[in-house]
Amino acid sequence: MSIPPWHADHWARLQARRERHALPHALLLCGSRGLGKRDFLQRFVRGLLCQNATNGDACGTCRSCLLVNAGTHPDVVSLSYGLRKDGVQRSEIVVDQIRELSARLSTSSQFGGWQIASIDPADAMNAAAANALLKTLEEPASQTMLILLADEPWRMPATIRSRCQRIDFQLPTQADSLAWLQSAGVSDAAGALAAAGGNPGLARIWAEEGALAQRQEVRKDLAALAAGRGDAMEMGRRWLDNAPQQRLWFAAQAVADEMRARAATQAGPLSSALDIESLGAWYDAANRTREALRGPLRGDLLLLELLGRWR
Repeated sequence: MSIPPWHADHWARLQARRERHALPHALLLCGSRGLGKRDFLQRFVRGLLCQNATNGDACGTCRSCLLVNAGTHPDVVSLSYGLRKDGVQRSEIVVDQIRELSARLSTSSQFGGWQIASIDPADAMNAAAANALLKTLEEPASQTMLILLADEPWRMPATIRSRCQRIDFQLPTQADSLAWLQSAGVSDAAGALAAAGGNPGLARIWAEEGALAQRQEVRKDLAALAAGRGDAMEMGRRWLDNAPQQRLWFAAQAVADEMRARAATQAGPLSSALDIESLGAWYDAANRTREALRGPLRGDLLLLELLGRWR
């Protein structure tokens, strides 16, 4: 896969700062899922540590590159969800993980160059972990860089965000997105891009995973419920068992299409009996439900309530 064209400006600015020996001690890479933040991170880390980098890109053959590629470079630390004592993966990054990271970064680089630590997803830090990270951000060690990745940076405290050089990955133009998707071999590039809300990376992922068929299934489900043919309980269980948050994205998207058709005094694709105000309320409820599925509430009840309102 070629380097996405929407990375070019961010890359050029970082490399210009590197040439001036003015790289920040902390970066925040943020933007919607699918725009390649993690690929950008790996490319940047490899180039920063490479012994023979060209224009910021790693050679791929020096000792540093081989260690980074093997995941054994002593000056690279990656922090993500850890395991609880019972072996179950945590759903957040906790304070003990940040304390261990800070202790690690307080030691000297083994290769005598940069030490780089990444936290992904940084928006999964709980309050205590974020507070513990502040000290490291406020008193950075020499030649140490923290790189935070976040799909939803607004979940992070402002005190964390303000201490990082922020790189926002924005949606590219439709023309650039379609060209990139076509070069990636996505057959229905326009349809995939529309389903992903203009996000080309997400469009490619969904096209590869067959999610566009799921999008059609969601629309059929909603149309069946609107016609009184579907079973909300059975539908909720089925949605919950297979990518429920993605299905809710598609459901909200379908209702938005229904609202646009109504506004143009046309028949909507879902044939819902709800008026336009109720459609707007359901759209908001679908997005709230998608958010609530992250929490401790029972997903089957959340979906049943939502689908019951649609019916």
